[in-house]
Amino acid sequence: MRLLITGGAGFIGANFVHSSVRVHPEDSLTVLDAMTYAGSRESLAAVENDIRLVQGDITDAELANKLVAESDAVVHFAAETHVDNALADPEPFLRANVIGTFTVLEAVRAHGVRLHHVSTDEVYGDLELGNARRFTESTPYNPSSPYSSTKAASDMLVRAWVRSYGVRATISNCSNNYGPYQHVEKFIPRQITNVLTGRRPKLYGSGTNVRDWIHVDDHNSAVRRILADGQIGRTYLIGAEEERDNLSVMRAILRLMDRDPDDFDHVADRAGHDLRYAIDPSALYDELGWAPKHTDFEDGLRATIDWYRDNETWWGPLKDATEAKYEGRGQ
Repeated sequence: MRLLITGGAGFIGANFVHSSVRVHPEDSLTVLDAMTYAGSRESLAAVENDIRLVQGDITDAELANKLVAESDAVVHFAAETHVDNALADPEPFLRANVIGTFTVLEAVRAHGVRLHHVSTDEVYGDLELGNARRFTESTPYNPSSPYSSTKAASDMLVRAWVRSYGVRATISNCSNNYGPYQHVEKFIPRQITNVLTGRRPKLYGSGTNVRDWIHVDDHNSAVRRILADGQIGRTYLIGAEEERDNLSVMRAILRLMDRDPDDFDHVADRAGHDLRYAIDPSALYDELGWAPKHTDFEDGLRATIDWYRDNETWWGPLKDATEAKYEGRGQ
C-alpha cells in the first residue's frame, strides 16, 4: 500500500511511521509534515532510509493534491494539539485543524483515495467526576477549548464529505496518549524531564482531573485495524480503559523515578480545564477484534521514563524554552 501520513513527524504520527516500517515493510510511506515546533526530523531519523519525507503545510492544496494522487490511502494525523497553546493563540489551530482537514478532504475526493482521520475524545467535552458514564460514538459533541472545538469541526467536515461526496473515510477519537517522542510540553514527559533536569514537577490545580490513558503503540495499532477493516463512515473510539487522575499519575512518575511522591508544586490551573475523560471502546473490541497490548499502565510508564532518560539528545534542546513559556504563564 502507498500510504500518505500527514503530521508524521509529530508524536503519534512518528510512532505510527516507526510501527509501519517495522510491521508493514511492504508499504511505501510518504510523510508530510510542516516541521513546526512539534514536528521533528530527529523523530524519524531511525527510519529515514525507509520513508519519503516531504516538508510542507497541510493547507497547501497543490502539494496535498500531488501527494494524495500518488497514494492509496491517507492517515491524517496533522494537527495543532496543545490546549495551553490554543488558549494563548487559537488562530494556528483553526488553520491547521479546520482548513488543513478541508484541504485533505478535497484532495481525497478528487482522487478517490481512502482516508482515516485521527481525532480526540476532547470533542465530547468532559464528564462528571465519580460518574460511571463514558464517551460513546453517539455522545453529543461539546468541546471546551479552542483546540477541541477545531477538532470537532474537522470531524464534522469528514462526516459531511462522506455523506455529500461519497468520500471513503473513517474517524477515530482517542484518549490521552503517552510514550516515546512526545513533546516535553505535555503532562507526562514534562514531569519526567523536570525530574531529569533537577526541576520540581508541576501539577495543575489539585490534580483531580481524570484522563483515560493509552500507550501510543496501542493507539496506532487500532488505527491500522480501522484503516484495514473499518466500516466507511463510522467513528471508532480508541481507549485502553485506564482512567487515572493527574495526581495519581504524578505520584506514579515520582515513585518510579525514586523520588518522594509529594515532591512537586501545585500551579495555577488551566482555564476551562475538563474534569474527566473516559472512553467506551467496545465497538472497536467487538466489531474489529482489537484490544490494547499495554494493559499495565505503570509498566508502560516505566518504559516511557527509560526512553526519556536514554534520549536526552532528542528532548534536551526543547526543554528550556518550554519551561520558560510555562513560567511566563505562572505554571
